[in-house]
Amino acid sequence: MRRIILAALCSVSGFSIALTAILIHFSVYWGFSRRMREEASSELELARSGIAAAGTGYLDLLAASGPGHPRLTLIAPDGTVIFDNEYDAGKMENHAGRPEIDAALSKKSGEAVRFSSTLEKRTYYRSALLDDGSVLRIAISVDSAAASAFAITPFVLAVAIGTFACAAIIASKITRRIVEPVNALNLEEPEENGVYDELSPLLLRIKAQNDQIHAQIEELRKTRLEFEAVTNNMKEGFLLLDREGRVLSCNQSAFRLLRARPQAAENRSVLVLRRDEPFRMALKKALRGQPSECSLSADSSRVRLLASPVADGGQTLGAALLLLDVTELEDRERLRREFSANVSHELKTPLTVISGYAEILRDGLVKPEDARDFGGKVYSEARRLLSLINDIMQLSRLDEGGENMERENVNLRSIADAAVDRAAPLARSKGVTVTVEGECAIISGVPYMLHEMAFNLLDNAIKYNSEGGSVTVSVARDDDAARLCVADTGAGIPLAERERVFERFYRLDKSRAAGSGTGLGLSIVKHGARLHDALVEIEDNVPRGTKISLVFQASGGLPFCM
Repeated sequence: MRRIILAALCSVSGFSIALTAILIHFSVYWGFSRRMREEASSELELARSGIAAAGTGYLDLLAASGPGHPRLTLIAPDGTVIFDNEYDAGKMENHAGRPEIDAALSKKSGEAVRFSSTLEKRTYYRSALLDDGSVLRIAISVDSAAASAFAITPFVLAVAIGTFACAAIIASKITRRIVEPVNALNLEEPEENGVYDELSPLLLRIKAQNDQIHAQIEELRKTRLEFEAVTNNMKEGFLLLDREGRVLSCNQSAFRLLRARPQAAENRSVLVLRRDEPFRMALKKALRGQPSECSLSADSSRVRLLASPVADGGQTLGAALLLLDVTELEDRERLRREFSANVSHELKTPLTVISGYAEILRDGLVKPEDARDFGGKVYSEARRLLSLINDIMQLSRLDEGGENMERENVNLRSIADAAVDRAAPLARSKGVTVTVEGECAIISGVPYMLHEMAFNLLDNAIKYNSEGGSVTVSVARDDDAARLCVADTGAGIPLAERERVFERFYRLDKSRAAGSGTGLGLSIVKHGARLHDALVEIEDNVPRGTKISLVFQASGGLPFCM
């Protein structure tokens, strides 16, 4: 800005000085020319008066007096040169038709400026008509006026240079005084600046724009915070990319699902987070304006990637990537398929047995003495089928969340005693000794569900125990938890299988089940524990067997024993 103002001031000053110098030259030239014309008119009038008084002898006297007089020429009416005080009149050409001569003959006086072939220079001619009809002419070189004008050029040039130097210094100081307050402006608080009044409208506009910009920035900040609050609390991963594939926004879930280390990913290529082929192809299609999706695998999890282009006016500006963790969904779908297949198989087995025995009885192929045994088989399989259906219905209620199940204060020791009584016939048939120990512990729960959980643990511990083994059911409590533990002396559960035993219809060794049970007992235990916010712990029962514990959190304000 300073250079522009200084250059403008210097340009104006230089132009003004140059124009002044040119006008001075023209003024000097014009002054000399006017004085030359006045002197020529006076000399011509003086010569005409001398001729009127002394005749042409006056001209001879004038020529004889020597140089220093202007050139005078006497011309006859026909153009013949009669006299010239500087040249031989007899050798001079006829002057008829010369502008100044013709003007004098017609108007008694005339003048002209033209190139003189005799003097070989531009010449001013002034002529007057004499009483005898001849024309007296005076000639003065115009170059003398020009020479006089140009004689002052060095002086004018020196003055112009000095004046321009002074103007440049003054312009520099004026520029500094103009620019320094502008450079020192506080644009954050325009109204606090003490500058010349001419800048007040500009400062007011800056103040209004600052207020508008600050309001817009604050609005953008709030919008960004809201956007980050939403995206960072999403379970789904979200990435927003520009048209070059650089990350504009990314939430923490995206790092987790892509198994990428948290880092400053903004303004960097999204390929720093993941580079496998499905990811790159989905990204490439989205940036071309084509929605795409693919499945990604990371360790034991599965992720669904949805890539959508972000377009405006038919032009793709970037892409939005949504990452969905479908591991649980796919696991649920797998379990659903397995459950459907297992239910079909488990229901088919007792129905097939019942159908077979019923067909034999219908056709009268059973001896009377064997009818009781056949009826017992049908009754046993029907009970097994009913038990399976009851367990399936129980799991369905647990899958729905158990919202309709009423809770009340329950003593875990009473639950343990009831479960032992119910399992006593099975324990006797297997030759397994069952003991109960511990104290009372009050928790808030669904009584019949707690009973089913305890019975299923005890039922498994008896069925999979060794012949003549033992099962210990214990109830314990501490300051903030109550524990129901079932320990057996069976073969135990391998460490690698301890997660899977809670799956529906999963058995470690189906041959050991001897066809009994539904395979849903521990699954009911797991879902019941989830309903009661309890923990299920499995550990070895030293020196032999398995110990499974249900750990319940103590309810606030409830005594442990009543």
